[in-house]
Order: sequence, then C-alpha cells, then structure tokens
Amino acid sequence: MANKHGDWVWYELMTSDVAAAKAFYEPLLNWTIANPASDGFDYREIQAADGGFVGGMLQITPEMQGAQPGWIGYIEVDDVDACIVRIEAAGGRLCMPARDLEGVGRFAMVFDPQGALFYVMKNANDETSRAFASDAPNPGHCAWNELRTSDQAAAMDFYTSQFGWTKDGAMDMGPMGQYEFVRHGSVLGALMTNPAPQAPSHWGFYFRVVDIDAAIAQIAADGGQLVAGPHEVPGGDWTIEGIDPQGAHFALVGQRP
Repeated sequence: MANKHGDWVWYELMTSDVAAAKAFYEPLLNWTIANPASDGFDYREIQAADGGFVGGMLQITPEMQGAQPGWIGYIEVDDVDACIVRIEAAGGRLCMPARDLEGVGRFAMVFDPQGALFYVMKNANDETSRAFASDAPNPGHCAWNELRTSDQAAAMDFYTSQFGWTKDGAMDMGPMGQYEFVRHGSVLGALMTNPAPQAPSHWGFYFRVVDIDAAIAQIAADGGQLVAGPHEVPGGDWTIEGIDPQGAHFALVGQRP
C-alpha cells in the first residue's frame, strides 16, 4: 500500500563531506551507503541492514550558500503545489521551489511558521517507504520524529491541519512543559517547546540501534560528540543526542542489552 498524505517517507543528511559522513554513519547504524553516481552529483542512498531504504546523503556545494550540515525529513503529500499554497497561507514559507526528479517524484523544501525546515514530496510510484518504522522497532530505520519549536500550540495547530495528524496524549516534563505525542495511524513522535529559547525551531530524528552503549563507544571512536544522554524513556529504550564530525546533530534510540 502506498504511503498516505502526512507520512514521513525519507530522511536526508546535508553534509560538507559525504565520504567522511559515510565512514561515520555506516558502522554506527549498520547502514550501507552507496558510492557517488557517475553523473557528478554526489547523492548517496542509505540502506538499512534489512534492505530497506532510509534516506540519502547530499554533498553541500558552493552554490548552496548558507546551507549547514543537518538532517531533514520528507513528508508525503497528495499534491506538492497545493500543499505549498496551504503552508504559505498558514504562515509557513517556501525555501526551495518545487521540482521534479524523474523516477522519484516532485518535492519542495519549506519552513513551518516557527521556522522548522522540512520537505513535502509526492512520490512518482506506489512503492511504500519504510524509512520510518511505524509498526515495530527496526534497527537502522527512524524510530521517532521530534519537533522542538518556539510556539508549541501554534505548531500543533499547523501540523494537524496540514497533514491530518492528531494529538495523542502528552507527558508532563515539569518546568519544560508538555511533551505532546502525535499520531497518524501509528504514533509518529512528539512536539515540545524548545528548551533553548534562542535556538531555532527544528525537527530531530531518532534512528534505532541495537545497543545504545556500543553506539556511544562508536561515536567517540569515530570523532563524533555525545551532547545528551543516555536517557531512559518509557518502554525501556534509551536515547542519546550527538554531533557528527561535520557538525550535524543526530539522535539515536536503542536498548541496553
């Protein structure tokens, strides 16, 4: 069954050095990252150990002025151009105009009203993306999508109205406020108020590893930095946040076997 409007379908790392990023992420997440294509455009697809595709890595070029290393997610939509109109009417902004990629689909990069960046995409085929493991824990795939925003209530209104998501309860985090879960068939992740008020609103993506302690050791060995965690979360998993050697923020979730 094809993905529906509002599903997370792809995750993309924009980086200053795709070869170095490949060397860092492959052993960390047991990914296979493709070599560059022969057309001179350095985009490399990411494949998990189960054979499923998770996303891609994009080399930042001199023409991409101002772009910084970071992970960006893609949301499937029924109509990219109509979606852009609705996003702009709701206070969002277009960052990169819609374009078509043969055999892949049509996509555009947008900002939500609080400035968080993401893509909207209409796939060219009916293949179902399992980049986000919505039904069961799946190592190497994204397990959680988390928005840290400057206006949590406004962000919830925006995403539920644009993509058909629904609020699915909340967890009290004390002085940090409510951690609000969102569902779209399955639970997608959560929205929270940015704990660093001056930091930009942004989406973060938690990729699943088998052993969180082994991942921590791998990060240190390969030149990354651990910036938060490990923290235990409901259900017995543990999470960490890190910075890869090129400066991109990433997050992992996994067990302590």
